[in-house]
Amino acid sequence: MRTRSIPLMLLLTLAGCSLAPQYQRPQLPVPDALPAAAAPSEAASAVSATEWRTTFPDPRMQSLIERALAGNRDLRVAVLNVERAAAMYRIQRSELYPGFGAAAVGQRYRVPEKMSSDGQASTVGEYSVSVGIPTWEIDLFGRVASLRDAALHQYLATDEVRAATELSVVSATATSYLALAADSESLSLARSTLAANQSSYDLIVQSRDLGVATDLDMNQARSLVESARADVARLEGNLRVDQNALSLLVGEPVGAEFLPDGLRAVEPIAEIEPGLRSDVLLQRPDILAAEHMLMAANANIGAARAAFFPRVTLTAQAGTLSPEVSSLFGSGTGTWSFAPQIVAPIFAGGALRANLAATRTSREIAVAQYEKAIQQAFAEVSDALAERSALSNERSAVEGLVTSLEETHRLATARYEAGIDSYLQVLVVERSLFAARQRLVGLRFAEQANRITLFKVLAGESSRRADKGTAD
Repeated sequence: MRTRSIPLMLLLTLAGCSLAPQYQRPQLPVPDALPAAAAPSEAASAVSATEWRTTFPDPRMQSLIERALAGNRDLRVAVLNVERAAAMYRIQRSELYPGFGAAAVGQRYRVPEKMSSDGQASTVGEYSVSVGIPTWEIDLFGRVASLRDAALHQYLATDEVRAATELSVVSATATSYLALAADSESLSLARSTLAANQSSYDLIVQSRDLGVATDLDMNQARSLVESARADVARLEGNLRVDQNALSLLVGEPVGAEFLPDGLRAVEPIAEIEPGLRSDVLLQRPDILAAEHMLMAANANIGAARAAFFPRVTLTAQAGTLSPEVSSLFGSGTGTWSFAPQIVAPIFAGGALRANLAATRTSREIAVAQYEKAIQQAFAEVSDALAERSALSNERSAVEGLVTSLEETHRLATARYEAGIDSYLQVLVVERSLFAARQRLVGLRFAEQANRITLFKVLAGESSRRADKGTAD
């Protein structure tokens, strides 16, 4: 009895061993510190994507983001892809364990004279009921386990893609909301400018009729009115486009109660300070997805290596067998079968070596894609940090420009009314002032959008499950 147990113990010892190479994370292909990080903290961590409400404090924006997370179709597809990947993983994992099944078979056939023992034709009946293991591969060299690991990492990569999509939806909704607010404020500015220009034009027409103003003054004033009217029409179109884009992100039409009253009415986006180490980028969902795909490619090498070794399968069943249905469960009808099989590759025309080479190449491709994802992330953070400093300086300068032009406009208007200068001076200043105010609105939007970008490119932990080690 002890001698018989030795092969079984050996099988159990060998089963589950893996031929996959030990996974090693590639070195960071970027500098250790992020740009503008004067003193990177050793304990720095990525921005948590689950805390987007802290970053985006505006109540209307939060409501729209929540609706987008519930109704966005891209995110819905990403969630369904995760469910499909989880099912595929469970299918692959089930191959590690023996399956059990039941079968009932009944047949009758005629034995011809020349095939019978007594030279007489006869009809034979055969009925059976059995339960057992249809076919189970004993995973001696870890082929099935490697395929299971590859499926697991593909599932985890899909879940990270879902998390990246969720992060993109949050950021895109916030940016679209801000763009709508900025265009709404620009439209209000254009309408007020049109009203002021129209009032000035009417006064100049009256002055021309009284012989005070000239036709040139009247036409110059009219040019301001038409230019402002064109700006209003353009911005009204932009506003409708912004509303359509926001509705597409949310997944349903956005009511007027959710629309912003202007950029100044939106609560500012929280600032995200630099000073982080580059390795926090490894917590980004897109980089985690690339790393899981690298791990899956690494596991596939183990399956390709195991294909060079014998494959052991087992089929076993037990039941009853009888020539008549009525005596199927009677005494003397018990039957069983036990059929282990070993298949060893001898010659496959180079297919096994080619398959191993293909899996190794796939791993190298996955390494390159993983490193590219890190480099792309580093570039995105670098660009966002560089843009933040430039935008702050530009906004400060344009604010000074607006203040200066407002005073210049006051003086030019006074000189025209006093008859010192022509209306051309007022025209030039008014156009410059309107352009500067519009530019200032654009810069304020760009600053807020830059904070959203920093949140997106630095966000790490997502709302994925804590027990991601399983797909159940």
